[in-house]
Amino acid sequence: MNKIEVNNLTKIFGSHPQQGLKRLKNGEQKNEILEKTGMTVGVNQASFAVKPGEFFVIMGLSGSGKSTLIRLINRLIEPTDGEVLIDGDNITEMDMSTLIDTRRKKLGMVFQKFGLLPHRTVINNVAYGLEIQGVNKEERYKRAQKSIEDVGLKGYENSYPNQLSGGMQQRVGLARALANDTDILLMDEAFSALDPIIRKEMQDEILHLQNKLGKTVLFITHDLDEALKLGDRIAIMKDGRIVQVGTSEEILENPANDYVSNFVKDVDRSKVLEASHVMKKPEVLMTYKDGPRVAVRKMEEVGASSIFVVDKENHFKGLLTIDDAIRAYKEEIPVDDVLITEVPSALPHTPLNDLIGIAVDAKYPITVIEDGRLLGIISRVSILSGLVLGKEKDEVTPT
Repeated sequence: MNKIEVNNLTKIFGSHPQQGLKRLKNGEQKNEILEKTGMTVGVNQASFAVKPGEFFVIMGLSGSGKSTLIRLINRLIEPTDGEVLIDGDNITEMDMSTLIDTRRKKLGMVFQKFGLLPHRTVINNVAYGLEIQGVNKEERYKRAQKSIEDVGLKGYENSYPNQLSGGMQQRVGLARALANDTDILLMDEAFSALDPIIRKEMQDEILHLQNKLGKTVLFITHDLDEALKLGDRIAIMKDGRIVQVGTSEEILENPANDYVSNFVKDVDRSKVLEASHVMKKPEVLMTYKDGPRVAVRKMEEVGASSIFVVDKENHFKGLLTIDDAIRAYKEEIPVDDVLITEVPSALPHTPLNDLIGIAVDAKYPITVIEDGRLLGIISRVSILSGLVLGKEKDEVTPT
């Protein structure tokens, strides 16, 4: 089941929205409806689905309808038409009591303006939602403390918002949403008010937290680079419509129309493509407790001159060459005595641009590792092809 499912969601602002909806369904455009009726189409028949644990980004310029859309999803704004399903339950049909309960239990919201209470300390701001829910003091402080530590603010529990930088205040807002322990985080332009360096830190932080906690994130931004960096998939909006949904790679390589094409034409692929986009599974692996004889046989089967070694939980242990494996077998040396552990590594979201410098001096493929586990490997060829193929496509002129 999808975590969030949006079907033909529409919002028309004005005195007679149902008349505007009829015009919209008859094919009239946003500008026509505004000119003829004075009504504004905020969101136009939007449909998409978000999978559990997915980081889904809605991207668009000012006036595209993205912020209206996220407020329709938690019914801060009432829709004119369409439906929103949260874990299969239609939020547009809920009575107010059920809606409030659903918001508290399933939907955490992080705002652009932080929304902190100035007279409350950090820990009391973070615990505020739990206090509203009636959670006892001991439990809410325990959960608030964990969230504060998760976002890197340990030691600031008793500080007040005006004693914190903008980035730290945003971390408090994020911690407050995490403390409620909802499955879904709705983030509306959450980092747009931050300085570029702090913004990058917060982008890295939310990616780390999402991978660690498995939250489903719906993130709103007007910044294409931010969308491409964060999103597992991205929905691009224009005039209230969703014009394309896809991964970063799909949108870069196959823009749906001229509007999207113009958006992405100047994107530096080396900053957008990441390790996860160009990595591949190792041809052969051996477990940590396999002996050198097994290693030699596995390498012979695929014609490889080295093999990556992991434990039973896929934690990376090192690289074993064919020469060292044969030597270990003949001299009865334990495999861990001949393992090469100084192997270049990267995280899944490491930009391709950062991998270029690593690859220059690397004797072995770059390992992609997260939480100690080996996810894949990257050869020098993979990095170059990721750059060159994209560049060649940009330079092709239609005839």
